[in-house]
Amino acid sequence: MHITQLYMNDSLVIIPTYNEKENIALIIEAVFSEEKNFDVLVVDDNSPDGTSDIVTELISKYNSANNNRLHIEKRLGKNGLGTAYIHGFKWGLAKGYDYFIEMDADFSHNPKDLIRLYNACKVDGNDVSIGSRYIKGVNVVNWPMKRVLLSYFASKYVRLITSLPIEDSTAGFVCYKRNVLEIINLNKIKFVGYAFQIEMKFKSWQHGFKLFEVPVIFTDRTMGESKMNRSILTEAIFGIINMKIRSWFTKYEKVNQ
Repeated sequence: MHITQLYMNDSLVIIPTYNEKENIALIIEAVFSEEKNFDVLVVDDNSPDGTSDIVTELISKYNSANNNRLHIEKRLGKNGLGTAYIHGFKWGLAKGYDYFIEMDADFSHNPKDLIRLYNACKVDGNDVSIGSRYIKGVNVVNWPMKRVLLSYFASKYVRLITSLPIEDSTAGFVCYKRNVLEIINLNKIKFVGYAFQIEMKFKSWQHGFKLFEVPVIFTDRTMGESKMNRSILTEAIFGIINMKIRSWFTKYEKVNQ
């Protein structure tokens, strides 16, 4: 049981940022333009380009005495995507939100799909909804073929190693119900890069939560720089095997469906 704060929406969109000054104001405006009201938390890793300053200025525009929709948490260093989301999850749990949506700042995730992820959990009764690029073919725009193939076969690799029954295990556009994040021990999440996305889905599934893929179109960023690098890929490739082996010796509390 938790107490929802007065004038607070039930859903929190968490946007981790590092040097996203070209996109951040536009993505926040796009989220707030949607018919369904979502609150936004930006978790900024001390961006030297002034991303956090832009968000701070926007807070006075979007917030009022009775309705604070935009929030920012500033971290001291660049500590990885996974730790940024965990920071956001813990912040949102403490505030009393019921639904938590991970979203990139660069418009690779379409804000118009937020309601579809939300409804897949709120209305349809799923515990985790995943904006999937691969549930209906390959729906990726503006990626070079090499990267499309890498991402597609990475998800196939994850499914082979873990038996996780979803097509897009590396997807970063995801909605979690509150009880999922309460049961998963966030302090024991191992990965900090993009493999974090795989680990969260895997642990949700191991606990018996219902995962559902919502087909979306992923569009590569047009402004700013990608954060993908070789160390992130290495973590994903070799870390997944270790994650699967650890699961053999871990007892997961099963939820009552």
